[in-house]
Amino acid sequence: MATPMTRKGAEQLKQELHRLKTIERPAVIQAIAEARAQGDLSENAEYDAARDRQGFIEGRIADIEGKLSTAQIIDPSELQADGRVVFGATVELSDESSGEEIIYQIVGDDEADLKLGLISINSPIARALIGKESGDVAQVTAPGGVRHYEILAVHYK
Repeated sequence: MATPMTRKGAEQLKQELHRLKTIERPAVIQAIAEARAQGDLSENAEYDAARDRQGFIEGRIADIEGKLSTAQIIDPSELQADGRVVFGATVELSDESSGEEIIYQIVGDDEADLKLGLISINSPIARALIGKESGDVAQVTAPGGVRHYEILAVHYK
């Protein structure tokens, strides 16, 4: 199954993968070697911590490689969606109850960061926005209750 991901998100994962393989993995291997050199491994906290860290690093490497192998990379600037909200689109919204204007870009799960205005394609608000266009009102059922957002504009950048 393909995993949608923006070009920027794929680049970030590739950078993390490179860092894990070229910096983190060699450092933890060195730490394990140093801990082994200290002798008795049965009561060696440094050895246990380094092995745990190695397991985490190897798991993360496998996770990233798996995601990148199934990634469907989408460049938002190349989208032809006729003003509809789709994966990768940047959406300007107005909260109908507060009048607050918000800007979100719909991205993959690994890229989502609400503080940066990046929301997951699987979030309730993204699901409510998909397929709508400027002027439409999206009804979002959130933990705090039902919210209504008017779509002010849709951009592909």
